[in-house]
Order: sequence, then C-alpha cells, then structure tokens
Amino acid sequence: MSNCTRVWPQRSKRDRLHFKSVLMGSSKRVSYWSVDEVYDWVSKQYLCEQTTLQEAVLTHAISGRALLRMGKHQLDRLGIEPEWQQEILQDLLLLRVQEELENLNDIYSVCF
Repeated sequence: MSNCTRVWPQRSKRDRLHFKSVLMGSSKRVSYWSVDEVYDWVSKQYLCEQTTLQEAVLTHAISGRALLRMGKHQLDRLGIEPEWQQEILQDLLLLRVQEELENLNDIYSVCF
C-alpha cells in the first residue's frame, strides 16, 4: 500500500457543504452507481491515486448500493485505518441522506 491513505485531507464545514451541493446536483442516484462511478467518487473525495478504499472498490466490485450499506465493520474488513474511518463514515452518511431525500421526493411526486 502507498502512504496515500495517511494523507486523506480533513475537510472543513465549508468543504462538506460544497460536497453536499455537488451531490445534490448529481443526476444519478447513488444506489444506481456502477463500480466505476464509485471508484470515481472515492478518487475525488480522497485525492490520492492509490488508496486502500480505491483498491477495495475495484477488488470487491463495490457498487453504489453496496457503498450505501458500508459501515465501520466493513471498513475494518477492507483494511481502512481507524483514524480515517470516521471521515469516510461521515461522507457515507451524507450519501445515505441524499439517497433518502431522493426516495422521499419520488414518493411525494407520485402522491401529489
């Protein structure tokens, strides 16, 4: 493994709001992301070329649906170092919230 996993940036509140606004503008739901799209998202979120998470996405064929279901246990099993897990879990929570908002929007548009 490269040293890249040790230099994942800590993102400020402003950066997280930017992440949220970029995600809100996404035209494809996270649950429909392919392995390549998950890899691209991981690459943009964690700026290193070769991270443990990037390798895991390809090795285990992690789709958007699988990404949304990941938790601490899965990160442990993938070999993600504990000091980075909280940041990843926060980003995954944002993805889950976005997915839930889209689900609610779909329900609302059908009912009204």
